[in-house]
Amino acid sequence: MAREKMSKEAAAEALARLDGWSLGGDGGSITRTFIFKNFSEAFAFMTRVALAAEKMDHHPDWSNVYKTVNVSLNTHDAAGLTALDFELAKEMDSYFD
Repeated sequence: MAREKMSKEAAAEALARLDGWSLGGDGGSITRTFIFKNFSEAFAFMTRVALAAEKMDHHPDWSNVYKTVNVSLNTHDAAGLTALDFELAKEMDSYFD
């Protein structure tokens, strides 16, 4: 998948197709908070995402406190958002459902 930085318009269009995600304060990332029933569910989610991210060679910036996982996605080598960010966001959403 391409690591070319998306235009602001293309990124806004892709973001509109995602539920629960928002544009980061820097304008060059998308963010979401996932809340689970407990730590075990949060950690299982992170494990599944880690395996998918490794296959994509695209890794999230994230943190976990107990049952909450905060995620920020951007493509560092493109200095902004690429199709990879939205693909990983969709993958994360599918694990959260």
